[in-house]
Amino acid sequence: MYKQLMIAIAALLCLTGCGKGKEAQRRLDEAKSMYENKQFIAAKNAIDSINILFPREIEVRKEALAFMRLVEKGESEQNVAYCDSLLPIRISELDDLKKGFTFEKDTAYDETGNYILKTMTIERNVERSYIRCGVNEEGEMYMASVYFGSSPIEHTGLKLSIKDGTFAETPSIPYDGGANYRFKDMGNTTEVVTYKGKDCKAVANFVSVVDKKERIKAEYTGKKPYSLYLSDADKKAIKATYELALVLSEINAMRKEKAKSEKKIMLIDQKLNKNSE
Repeated sequence: MYKQLMIAIAALLCLTGCGKGKEAQRRLDEAKSMYENKQFIAAKNAIDSINILFPREIEVRKEALAFMRLVEKGESEQNVAYCDSLLPIRISELDDLKKGFTFEKDTAYDETGNYILKTMTIERNVERSYIRCGVNEEGEMYMASVYFGSSPIEHTGLKLSIKDGTFAETPSIPYDGGANYRFKDMGNTTEVVTYKGKDCKAVANFVSVVDKKERIKAEYTGKKPYSLYLSDADKKAIKATYELALVLSEINAMRKEKAKSEKKIMLIDQKLNKNSE
């Protein structure tokens, strides 16, 4: 009786094991079909499920691991092809958007240069309170609240709003002599607070989506209240700079993704060639 029971259990375990082996192989075959149809993410998920669900199916897992390299290579080749097809379009858009901008770079101090609209250059805005903006070569935009007056207001932030109460604002930038700096000259005070990247995204996007006929109020937040209304020229400059930043950022991201994918293809090819020797 005991012997018959052991035989039955062994047979059951064998059937269970064989069933798991078939299921693991079925999933691998599905991954291969997905690969052929260029469904690379789905193929990777199917292969990952084999490793998680069937840890004892060593042979199938080995085959799946080897096949994963082909899937990752296919995915990387697809990424390169996508970047190659879209980059010329974005670069053409960039060439159009850059018209009217000047490029400034101090090679002694700056790693990246900045694109600034001619109406936004410092020499054209001496002794004026206004919102300055620009974007660097990598697509990081900046905005700066510039204050010029007879007495300091010690501001640390910027809030933009329209008549219906809709608004956007920057985070507070404490005085540090860098991103927030102040100086006095000939009895007047100049304060400049700069908001970079994500710190200015909300206010830049606000200007870009608000109807151009709307009056936009700029409030300098901090110790003493101060406000002004953006001129049509300044609104146009901020919107144009934001559009340029989006395209520059996308181009930069695609170039990085292409380089990353090309490097991955090279490494996979090296592994495949080594295994075939």
